[in-house]
Amino acid sequence: MEQEILLQCLRETEGYLSGEELSRRLGVSRSAVWKAVARLRSEGYPIASAPRRGYRLDGPPDLLEKGTILAGLKTQTFGRSLSVFKSVDSTNEEAKRQAAQGAPHGAVFLAERQTGGKGRLGRHWDSPPGEGVWMSLLLRPAGPPAEASVLTLLAGLAVCNTLRGECGCDAWIKWPNDIVAGGKKLCGILTEVAAEMDRIHWAVVGIGLNANQGAFPDEIAWKATSLRLETGRRVERSAVLRRILLELEEAYRLYYEERRPGFLEAYQARCISLGRRVRAERGGNPLEGEAVAVTAEGDLLLRCGNGRLEAVRSGEVSVQGIYGEPGPQAF
Repeated sequence: MEQEILLQCLRETEGYLSGEELSRRLGVSRSAVWKAVARLRSEGYPIASAPRRGYRLDGPPDLLEKGTILAGLKTQTFGRSLSVFKSVDSTNEEAKRQAAQGAPHGAVFLAERQTGGKGRLGRHWDSPPGEGVWMSLLLRPAGPPAEASVLTLLAGLAVCNTLRGECGCDAWIKWPNDIVAGGKKLCGILTEVAAEMDRIHWAVVGIGLNANQGAFPDEIAWKATSLRLETGRRVERSAVLRRILLELEEAYRLYYEERRPGFLEAYQARCISLGRRVRAERGGNPLEGEAVAVTAEGDLLLRCGNGRLEAVRSGEVSVQGIYGEPGPQAF
């Protein structure tokens, strides 16, 4: 109730409203006003504050609302079944739970906040409320399990194209599942699959995109960035989400329905890993060389010291010049 009244007061006031006046109108302490403002901010309301002046509502909230998203969605299938949560443990976990219950191909699970968001190798993914696009897409592809890794490439290209076209961000793909800008991580992609030897039951493509963070904790600030930091302005998260789904649906259709693998040329043109020195592990053994290509199966090809080509499918990959990695050395 306090939040609703406070929000109404701010909406009815053109300029700033002092904390003292809000305290009087709400019948609560100044501390309670501050806490109510903090909660509204966490829900996406852009409330400015200034010393000795008070608080001001700077515009409509950037909320991820089902009706608003669907109203502007141009896809045929992706996102037409849409679940939006204020908070969930992980959108990937929710998508997997719903997959087991028969949720349809193209269903999207979206959250303002994840309490147990995760990246590759089970790492924690920080998912603060109101600042990112934390989503998972449920797919039921008709291809063999060997093609599952292509889903990560398709998603990476779709996100990269969106950030360039929708936001004007100089985004690049770091193979296999990161989107970077300015040498820092902007977005992570996590694909999980349930399959038998000859078919995929379902695949979940999780996308965690840093959108409107103005800063990051010191421990990750050296390697993390956001669209706001890269472009100098806040972005409309619903618009970014809709464009990602549209780009990904088209890429998926071309690959899985029309069997046109032409996306690979576009992917390689956006892949910042190529032409750089890469360190990786394969089967527990270190591997180092120049990244020269990405294969149709999703492998990264390295030209090693003796000139031989080695394929890397997954695992830890370090790329010179990205996330603080040192510059190239002689091959």
